Amino acid sequence: MSAMADFDAFLNALIAPKYYLLLDDENIAGWAATFTAGPVRSFFIMLNGAYHGKGYGTTLLNELKKEGPQLFAWAIDHNNDVKPDGKPYPSPINFYLKNGFTVNNDLRLENEALSAVNILWEAK
Repeated sequence: MSAMADFDAFLNALIAPKYYLLLDDENIAGWAATFTAGPVRSFFIMLNGAYHGKGYGTTLLNELKKEGPQLFAWAIDHNNDVKPDGKPYPSPINFYLKNGFTVNNDLRLENEALSAVNILWEAK
């Protein structure tokens, strides 16, 4: 199965998904989704690299937080991965910490494709 077919299968399996698209003029700056996974609302977020460090990711994340009271996800917590173009993929952990998430180092996702740690945001 191709990577795109795997991704389509992943999207089709989401329970109660809600999608978010962040546009800047004609460009897609970011894309995110929330979905139900067990007792929690989970999410993923993707931001075009050209928009990193400009507040776009925080804007998108703040929209997701409106679904509260919790958001659960996995985040890469190391700098060992590379993007398809060969450039390093930096860990987004500091971004999530800056945006009020906590890191649960005792809950990890480890498989041949991904090594990640649990992150959690809870409304206060």
